[in-house]
Amino acid sequence: MLARVAAKALSDKKGEDIVILDLRDIQSAPARFFVIASGNVPSHVSAMSDAVHVAVKKMFGQNPSKVEGYSNAEWILMDYFDVVVHIFVKDKRDYYRLDQLWADGNVIKTDNSF
Repeated sequence: MLARVAAKALSDKKGEDIVILDLRDIQSAPARFFVIASGNVPSHVSAMSDAVHVAVKKMFGQNPSKVEGYSNAEWILMDYFDVVVHIFVKDKRDYYRLDQLWADGNVIKTDNSF
């Protein structure tokens, strides 16, 4: 599953608080899964994004349809259609509270042992 490959890549780059949200039961959800993680500083966030890109490309031959936020790397969004990867610096994740916004989703994995 692409979401697990992305989560593993984030974990391998020392991503923190990695969560996979299963949004399939939410009608208004923009994707089937969200993968959410935190990094310490923008350079860590961009390295995590690079790792996801490489891992997903290697495993599935797929590039994201869109990447937003890479230039400032405080919140990078990687859109793989059914899976959207969100990588934040910690204070931005706390501010936007995406985990809470989509709390109706089912958490698949919350530890970093992917």
